[in-house]
Amino acid sequence: MAESGFESAEILGAIREASSAEALEELRIKVLGRRGSLTLAMKGLGALPPETRKSAGAALNTAREEIATAFAEAASRLSRAALEQRLLAEKRDPSLPVAFAEEGRIHPITETIDEMIAIFGEMGFAVVEGPHIEEDFYNFTALNIPPEHPARQEHDTFYLPPRGDGTRLLLRTHTSPMQIRTMLKEKPPLRIIVPGRAFRCDHDATHSPMFHQIEGLVIDRQTHMGQLKGCLVEFCRAFFGLDDLPVRFRPSYFPFTEPSAEVDIGCSRQGGELKIGKGGEWLEILGSGMVHPRVLQNCGIDPALYQGFAFGMGVERVAMLKYGIPDLRAFYECDWRWLKHYGFLPLDIPSLVRGPLS
Repeated sequence: MAESGFESAEILGAIREASSAEALEELRIKVLGRRGSLTLAMKGLGALPPETRKSAGAALNTAREEIATAFAEAASRLSRAALEQRLLAEKRDPSLPVAFAEEGRIHPITETIDEMIAIFGEMGFAVVEGPHIEEDFYNFTALNIPPEHPARQEHDTFYLPPRGDGTRLLLRTHTSPMQIRTMLKEKPPLRIIVPGRAFRCDHDATHSPMFHQIEGLVIDRQTHMGQLKGCLVEFCRAFFGLDDLPVRFRPSYFPFTEPSAEVDIGCSRQGGELKIGKGGEWLEILGSGMVHPRVLQNCGIDPALYQGFAFGMGVERVAMLKYGIPDLRAFYECDWRWLKHYGFLPLDIPSLVRGPLS
């Protein structure tokens, strides 16, 4: 390459000896940059005599390919070396104890369920739990929910594929099936609460396809509406920490209770801010009623001898009201920042009621 004045042997040697990515890049600029030696040699081909221009051009093209290959190989070599050094620096001894992360938090749903269990526990309620996948009988039929009821439709309930006999299991739409299972298994008197997950086809700022409920059931010979009201008034005031919290019962309808009532608590919405307590306005938080005689009959309990009351509420709903959480969907987004703000440190839950349910 005497015609062009460019010699590649020295450059190839320097590339192979480059000790760092920075040194390699500096060399690349000196050779292939806008004013690099190879770039200037290529530009100088036009000044050579015609008889030597062709051979010099071919030689420069060959040199450029060799240099490009050498740069690529050197870059790969240096990258592997850097990775090996980093792996050596990051090496950890697996026999050493794990360093603890930042202090965790109890999820608001867990905290709320614990609080509710504590309140009802001091009223004499026992906790029962059951399966998430249920039979139609326990979820609908035994609860006096007719075949044409909207809750049985696929736009509201998650059904599993049909079985061999054509029947279909489903994801329970409430925790009420455990009321049926308990009445079929045990004899009155009964006093239970059923916390757990439920599933419905709904999803927005105040609804989720999966949510949590807690339901209660009392069956005895002399159970009456007054006990239902006393139980729920006591619970609402204990849960929200307000001894004078207004509570009212509105007539309603549920297939599994008769009579039925929605339960409202007092609140105020002045200035666009919701505050629980006295304020002249009302907010619905749960449903309740006396157990329908047909439900008792479906469970083998004589409604002439026994009667009872039942209630149910959404855990997320009361947690949002108590702790000022604006969007239900955030409960399930696994955002550590959210949990750090709304979560709880471990603590002993104090006594929240003033005595057992009479």
